[in-house]
Amino acid sequence: MGDSPLILGVSGLRGIVGESLTAEVAMRYAAAFGEWLWESRDDGDAVAVSVGRDGRRGGEAIEEAAIEGLLLSGCDVVRMGVATTPTVGFAASSPCCEAGMVITASHNPAQWNGLKCIVTDRGVSGSASRAPLALEADEIIAGFHASEGEPKQTRERGVVVAHSSETGVHVSWAVDSFHRIMGEKPEKKVSKIPVVLDSVNCSGSTMAVPFFERLGVKLYPIACDGSGDFPHTPEPTRENLSGEGGLCDVVPGVKAAVGFAQDPDADRLAIVDEFGGYIGEEYTLVLCAVALMEGRMGGGEEGLKRRAGSPSHQDGKKPVFVVNLSTSRMIDDVAKHYGGEVVRAAVGEANVVEVMKSLKAQGRDVVLGGEGNGGVIWAEVTYVRDSLSGMALVLSLMARTGKTVSELVKMIDAMGPGGHGYCIVKEKASLASKADAEPVVEHLRKVYEGQEGCRVDLQDGIRVDWDELGIWAHVRASNTEAIMRVIVEAPTEGLARETVDRVNEEIEKVRG
Repeated sequence: MGDSPLILGVSGLRGIVGESLTAEVAMRYAAAFGEWLWESRDDGDAVAVSVGRDGRRGGEAIEEAAIEGLLLSGCDVVRMGVATTPTVGFAASSPCCEAGMVITASHNPAQWNGLKCIVTDRGVSGSASRAPLALEADEIIAGFHASEGEPKQTRERGVVVAHSSETGVHVSWAVDSFHRIMGEKPEKKVSKIPVVLDSVNCSGSTMAVPFFERLGVKLYPIACDGSGDFPHTPEPTRENLSGEGGLCDVVPGVKAAVGFAQDPDADRLAIVDEFGGYIGEEYTLVLCAVALMEGRMGGGEEGLKRRAGSPSHQDGKKPVFVVNLSTSRMIDDVAKHYGGEVVRAAVGEANVVEVMKSLKAQGRDVVLGGEGNGGVIWAEVTYVRDSLSGMALVLSLMARTGKTVSELVKMIDAMGPGGHGYCIVKEKASLASKADAEPVVEHLRKVYEGQEGCRVDLQDGIRVDWDELGIWAHVRASNTEAIMRVIVEAPTEGLARETVDRVNEEIEKVRG
């Protein structure tokens, strides 16, 4: 493997194909997941796993290896072919399945691939798929490390069943959910919202294209041919979507109202406004939150003018939005506007989902969950981050209010201190291991805990909030890369940069 990294964590396994990620590695990891599923079940005589891949070129070999590992562990496999992560999650919630596995490296470049696990809760909080929690992921990883060489058959070999209908079910569920929040005959309004879609030639187009067709939307697909060849670096960032022929260029060129960009496995969504402006993934979740609250209240343009804390409760319950610690405080502004509150969880969609389901089991009014990287968790559709849910909600907001994306962004910005929104700065520092971040977090805790005007959260690394100033900083080890993330948000770029500099000065005192 040389110096090529193999990253293991709550997001599964990722590596560079042919170097750190080989067929043997994929087979061993899938077999370890299969063994973990057998060991963690209470009863029954079969374990079935839905398996899909994000469509990136070369993924077939890793898919075959993963399927073989699952079969050797005694699991049956429902082969879905090219499918999005939320679609595999949708399938894993079906009565015939116990879990899911997606062959994907998410937003990582073309030389990468990986295996993402999906588990299913079937308890008092409902039947829903999710990513593994940290403890569960650690158990799977321990099983992987304990194995050597090609895995051996441990029980009666599983069987493969071809299955491809879940994409249609996922689309239909999203369409039905869209109709429920929009009311009768929304197509007339939606058909006036032309859309450009960039699915990076991967799995996102399998669900997004039929979704827009069902709604009668005028669609301009780019990078939707399913070839698996990335037309640009796949992470849906401003840099990667700009340039001639890119989403930011095409949207104003065809006079579209909005541009949507998915990552290869379609669990993240970025948005481009009608002028070709990349609005940032942090706005994805916030726009979706506004869409759901406006849908509840039947609000049009006048509804958006209502004052903070106006009545929007169901059965007297306060609306709750669950997000991770690295998500913009714009969601706090939106929650305040609608008389709701925000509950924060550790980074990782499984942690967000765990809090969502826990609060829901307590009878709380959980409206939406997600992460500021464009990950939307709309439980009405699925408990997996889902770009299709995000597109449905943003479309509903545009249709209901008649506002453009840029106008909606200005409206959200006006809710914050100073009325001009926030600036978020994200930096990275290399790490030899996640353990190297621990002394940094401990030092920062000693610096800021108890300091006047500071609020410290130690759920995941350290987050420090200066609430009166509208500033926060989050420092933590990444779950998917060998880096430490430093994220700061403030009402102005100057304040954000100043805060980053101060935090980095403290970090350097530890790192030397």
